[in-house]
Amino acid sequence: MASRAKATILDIAREAGVSKSTVSLVLQGSGLIRPETAVKVRKAIEDVGYVYNRGAANLRKAHSNVIGMVINDLTNPFFAELAVGMERVFQAAGIVPFIANTAENPVRQEEVLKSLMEQGVAGLIVSPARGTTPGAFRRIEAAGVPIVFTMRRLPESRIPVIAPDNHRGAFIATEHLILKGHRRLAFFGGSSDLVVYQQRLGGFLEACETLGIPIADRTIVEGETSRKGGIACLETALAAPEPPTAALCFNDAVAFGVMLALRKRGLEAGTDFAVVGFDDVAEAEHYMPALTSVAVDTAGLGERAAHVMLKMIQSRTTRAKDHIGAVSLVVRESCGQSRNTRGAGMGDAA
Repeated sequence: MASRAKATILDIAREAGVSKSTVSLVLQGSGLIRPETAVKVRKAIEDVGYVYNRGAANLRKAHSNVIGMVINDLTNPFFAELAVGMERVFQAAGIVPFIANTAENPVRQEEVLKSLMEQGVAGLIVSPARGTTPGAFRRIEAAGVPIVFTMRRLPESRIPVIAPDNHRGAFIATEHLILKGHRRLAFFGGSSDLVVYQQRLGGFLEACETLGIPIADRTIVEGETSRKGGIACLETALAAPEPPTAALCFNDAVAFGVMLALRKRGLEAGTDFAVVGFDDVAEAEHYMPALTSVAVDTAGLGERAAHVMLKMIQSRTTRAKDHIGAVSLVVRESCGQSRNTRGAGMGDAA
């Protein structure tokens, strides 16, 4: 009998009196093998002490049933909701999703991607970490592993992207603030090295230009895309000689930070300063006051990304079309009444 450390498929075949291919089919759970033969092979596996290395087997197959979901910030409820949408589709398809949080660290992202590739993943859905270089995925592309980006794209990359219409969302949010009578506007959060930041800031600036807000009355404050970042952005903006009266925030997390910072100053969103978020996470509706936000079908985008990935795997392709999801503005309480109708009843608040 073979030693446990050196047991191979050949040892199992000898023990059971069958061919190597029969043993392989039993290990893979194939229904082509007669039940009595399968029982004999399984007994032989136990007798020789063979341990099935699924990871190695996956590498030998065209693809495994594992898909990597590599997310840049799972502490942000938006990305958690996105991941849930993906997972729902994969579970229904019998796929095992492996999720990793890179915490906006491109070095950590590289480690995660390397590990997933070693496990022989069938495909990767990635929201790239801040600072990811355009060449970070070239080796994976060259290996023929399908990749889908969610929410973020990389410059000069041909990898398909599933994302909302960031420019349009920022435009309609800014338009809403201007039509409410605000003339000194701010854009809070994010950084210029993110394509999504350029898109959202671009929508903000186009709305200002279209609706006559001069450059001098536009305040742009870069910052972390978190509550902490929102607090810092507001403090910076309010220190100006003529501070803004309203802000479009890079995302809802930044907006929540802005609202907290206002409260610490004895001010309130919607009454003293108008705030609009972006993403419309579940918390936005239940915040105090409820946050006006650009609604993105977060779970729907996650589901779309998962469906695109499954289709790419089935078609054995690394190419797919981008999908830009529709957006809408959900008006709640954080923008308050129009500035020219402050005497109106609360029924006019939005």
